[in-house]
Amino acid sequence: MHEYTSGARVWGLSCPGFPEEVSRARRWTRDILRGCPLADDAELIVSELSANAILHTASGRAHGSFHLAVAVSGQAVALSVTDDGGTATAPKAGHQDQDAEHGRGLSMVCALAHRVIVHETDHGHTVTAELYTDALPGGSPC
Repeated sequence: MHEYTSGARVWGLSCPGFPEEVSRARRWTRDILRGCPLADDAELIVSELSANAILHTASGRAHGSFHLAVAVSGQAVALSVTDDGGTATAPKAGHQDQDAEHGRGLSMVCALAHRVIVHETDHGHTVTAELYTDALPGGSPC
């Protein structure tokens, strides 16, 4: 390992709370994880978490924003989306009717990720989804 490189590499992106920014966050994640076997799942997770931030929190209001972090190590890819808060409850996965048009995004994230963590602060929520590289055939890192 190079002396200036830690075990994990971390990237960050701040986006205004506009719906079109979800596709930007998705493309950005895909570019970072190009060639990684976890890229498709990571892209879908970022899309869902970013859309949730815009739809369900102050991130989607005037002057709102959401923040994305991607951390990659030999053991995991961690995807975190932080919203601007403004809701009475923290994000949680629910069991929706299969015909429902909304409400299944976080459940899907939980199904794709090996672990999902919701951290609540005075200023919003951060949802982190972790994908473990040791679950890949041969445990190959990204």
